[in-house]
Amino acid sequence: MDIIELANTIFTPLINLGAPPLMLIILTIVSLLVGVKFTKALEGGIKLAIALTGIGAIIGILTTAFSGALTQFVQSTGIELTITDVGWAPLATITWGSPYTLYFLMVMVIVNILMLALKKTNTLDVDIFDIWHLSFVGLMCMFCGANLVTATILVIFIGVLKIINSDLMKPTFNDLLNVPASNPMTTTHMNYMMNPVIMLLNKIFDKLFFWLDKYDFDAAKLNKKIGFWGSKFAIGIYLGIFVGLLSKQNPKEICALAFTAGVCLELFSMIGTWFIAAVEPLSQGITDFANKRLKGRTLNIGLDWPFIAGRAEMWAAANILAPIMLIEALVLPGNGLLPLGGIIAMGATPALLVVTRGKLLRMIIIGAIELPIFLWAGTLMASFVTSTAKLVGAFPASISSNALISQTTMEGPIEKFLAYLVGQASTGAGQAILYAALALAAYLLIFIWYAFEMKKRNKEYQSNNK
Repeated sequence: MDIIELANTIFTPLINLGAPPLMLIILTIVSLLVGVKFTKALEGGIKLAIALTGIGAIIGILTTAFSGALTQFVQSTGIELTITDVGWAPLATITWGSPYTLYFLMVMVIVNILMLALKKTNTLDVDIFDIWHLSFVGLMCMFCGANLVTATILVIFIGVLKIINSDLMKPTFNDLLNVPASNPMTTTHMNYMMNPVIMLLNKIFDKLFFWLDKYDFDAAKLNKKIGFWGSKFAIGIYLGIFVGLLSKQNPKEICALAFTAGVCLELFSMIGTWFIAAVEPLSQGITDFANKRLKGRTLNIGLDWPFIAGRAEMWAAANILAPIMLIEALVLPGNGLLPLGGIIAMGATPALLVVTRGKLLRMIIIGAIELPIFLWAGTLMASFVTSTAKLVGAFPASISSNALISQTTMEGPIEKFLAYLVGQASTGAGQAILYAALALAAYLLIFIWYAFEMKKRNKEYQSNNK
């Protein structure tokens, strides 16, 4: 039995359960290992499974509603953007259809354990379903010409930085959620690997556009001041009306789209609080375990990103960025994607929230600047996605077999460019090797600089809490 078969033998039964049951089992087991009573451990696991199911259902409703309206927009205008944006769910299915995904999962489980043992991280990554984002990078790298060894090295390189990033972000999550440092929630999600680029743009904002901060506003406080008209309900309705008018829908269809968007945004906030409740038993268990067995060492748990979904700024920014992304897609040179399944930019807004710490104007402006990176990455990976989908039998039946498919706002767009460059370099072309080496060096250097900036921020948090 080779290593690929071994990984599939170990993990396939678990992965086949799907993300919510899988996370129920993992959270319950981890809680039991740190001394939480079985009933409390199981309660936390069930709450997490319910939260994940709720988030997935709401995203599905929202993207389906908007995809239909924007498809009508394309048909009525005759716009020729030839790559179909199918959203994240089909891409996850495609990636999990590869036997290499479970191999990459096994590799990263080992890497995480080694980093914990060597005290290079305090985060135990339990969000194993979302390994598909990192596996996608490895698979694309091989599609572009690399062998398994090279792809594995690239996956480990990015994976280690993801885990380090989870530690760097932890104090900011505490601040955004207003939870004590003992709360173990953090994330290793690929969403947040855009943080270094956003941090760079945020620093430029500090130097050139700092005066705009006086016009910024707190989305939550605004909601309280102006009531319903600044609420998540209303923001969703505004966006629904805009997209409905753009796609020339009738009044009945516009109302349905507006009300769907409004209720989805309100539910996002509500479900976000479920993640906090789900990890409360684990939080206390880890605190007790660390004090008794690890001499007070802090342990964090890497969850999926939606535990931060209750912040109003993320959804306000996502709604404003949706029409901006649509306009950019229509005029951006080199783009072949029209935003459909990825119109609600969940691959972009969580990182914007963390780096700017909820400054809404910065989130919108920086988001508008970075969205072309997502569009170009989605265009670049279309051939790989289409080919792989057909190979594993996951190509959407509703789409013409001659069409290309991809995703508009897939997490980790820069990592997709790295996969392409490393894959091309593996063919031995001298120019490709140079480009790949320069890209990897720049990627690492900007992450090191970002880590330095985050450590400075975290020292400020520590001094403020004394």
